[in-house]
Amino acid sequence: MTNKKNLILGLSAFYHDSAAALLVDGEIIAAAQEERFTRKKHDPSFPEKAICYCLSEAGVTLNDIDHVVFYDKPLVKFERLLETYLHYAPNGFRSFLAAMPVWLKEKLFLKATLKKALSALSGLKQSELPRLLFNDHHRSHAASAFFPAPYQEAAVLCLDGVGEWATSSVWHGKDNLLTPLWEIDFPHSLGLLYSAFTYYTGFKVNAGEYKLMGLAPYGEPKYVALIFDKLIDVKEDGTFRLDMSYFNYATGLTMVNDKFCQLFGGPVRAPESVLGQKEMDIARSIQEVTELIVLKMANTIHRETGCEYLCLAGGVALNCVSNGRLLREGPFKDIWIQPAAGDAGGALGAALSVWHEYLGKSRKANPLDDMKGAYLGSQYSNDEVESILKGLGARYHRLEDEQLMDTLADVISSEQIIGWFQGRMEFGPRSLGGRSIIGDSRSPRTQSTMNLKIKYRESFRPFAPAVKVENVSEWFELDRKSPYMLLVAPVKMEKCKEMTEEQKKLFGIERLHVPRSEIPAVTHVDYSARVQTIHPETNPRFYQLADAFEKKSGCPVLVNTSFNVRGEPIVCTPEDAYRCFMRTEMDCLAVENFIMYKNEQPEWHEESDWRNEFELD
Repeated sequence: MTNKKNLILGLSAFYHDSAAALLVDGEIIAAAQEERFTRKKHDPSFPEKAICYCLSEAGVTLNDIDHVVFYDKPLVKFERLLETYLHYAPNGFRSFLAAMPVWLKEKLFLKATLKKALSALSGLKQSELPRLLFNDHHRSHAASAFFPAPYQEAAVLCLDGVGEWATSSVWHGKDNLLTPLWEIDFPHSLGLLYSAFTYYTGFKVNAGEYKLMGLAPYGEPKYVALIFDKLIDVKEDGTFRLDMSYFNYATGLTMVNDKFCQLFGGPVRAPESVLGQKEMDIARSIQEVTELIVLKMANTIHRETGCEYLCLAGGVALNCVSNGRLLREGPFKDIWIQPAAGDAGGALGAALSVWHEYLGKSRKANPLDDMKGAYLGSQYSNDEVESILKGLGARYHRLEDEQLMDTLADVISSEQIIGWFQGRMEFGPRSLGGRSIIGDSRSPRTQSTMNLKIKYRESFRPFAPAVKVENVSEWFELDRKSPYMLLVAPVKMEKCKEMTEEQKKLFGIERLHVPRSEIPAVTHVDYSARVQTIHPETNPRFYQLADAFEKKSGCPVLVNTSFNVRGEPIVCTPEDAYRCFMRTEMDCLAVENFIMYKNEQPEWHEESDWRNEFELD
């Protein structure tokens, strides 16, 4: 008699960042966002291509799956929509009318929608499909945070816009169980408060929040008192209520209303218009408010649970500045953040919840964590890559590993920018050395070159340092690993450069081009950096590259940013990588063991301006 393995497929879809994740006997085998395959950023559609990838990675079909689980409960969400409308009626009738057709056509009957899509995908009759389960949205977040974490017991904090009802939830995780402790419900939401300011400053909600975070160090916290006085009432324990008379998201089609705009002295900034000191000050202020609330919550959770460790998930957990401050000033011995903290990670959390809670399977915490470095996506062999490159007409050189790393280290040391496509694709919003654009952290020109000539994005946006794990404390005020680029830490004082009196008088964006340290390309204007540690256990090739660069330059720190242009999802295939390489001013491309130089490539032609292909984020 054979021991049949248990296969669980987790799905998130129909809001933003659709994804699929596959567990085999509780082990995370594969996980990917749909956007990577469809090339549509934050794609909310049924994750057909992500499902196909996960199944192929495990060498199975849908017929082999034991359970399919969806990451939230649409009927409970619909209940919230109805109750919210009844509470605010007759206000909000327009937004209610706008939402209804989609709900009545698709979302309300999601079980039927999912079964129909899975049947079409697999060729199975609906009666032959695996059992379909639905998990609570915040339980999916909590499961994604706790079950892969390196702790046997921990407190769990989930902060996002809104799930079904919960916007903030606190859990106690022990062994294979998650116990809910308390929650804050819609419309009172820290995530939606932050998104309201994202909207007001002219950035896109659910996409531009990280820009607001990156803009914050250019401003002063001038509006903190006003925010606390008018918009949000925060108790000492970190719980809060918003004054909904300033917001429009519960009843309208926008985030804020005229009363909000009057409070902050003007209308919503037009997207792509000039950023002024006001927007920078607002960004700094809401960032400060967010950090203070998270710290208050953390102190309460620590006092109530007595846990030494804290796990985080939900979109707010991607605020790496807040995470860094929580680590430095908070009461916990350590924190662990799910690298796919947003809705994509809900697919993984839902699957883990089925394995550990629904099926009651035991759990032993892995000291390294169970995310495998978040390298859970597709990969290509050298033979597959060569076949693709030939088909593209690319001119390439094939090098063995040692020569490849040595050559690339020379290229980076000469201040050139490389595209780096190696191993498995990352799961979550960050490039972690699988699908990355790499540069020299010591170069004062790298940031503006990458922003303006390669990423085609706003000049103020910072880049992250990737550093060999054993060197992190030599360069940053950080005494632990940060493999998922989710912690901001100050650059070591001895690596920093004192600003002149003249430079200190500069305001806003004027401060951007003042070199602040020995690694100016990754040092933000407040002398901070969003640190990624590189580990030989999870990404040996990226570690080898950093090691080769250190041998050439004496510096173990690389610039690492996502392999894409603004508005484009991170590249997924060698074709995506070559296309992005040829469209931008990258100097060199490394795909597995193949290296390509821009000046050797055939002329690149496209029928239309590719910049119209992607909607700006």
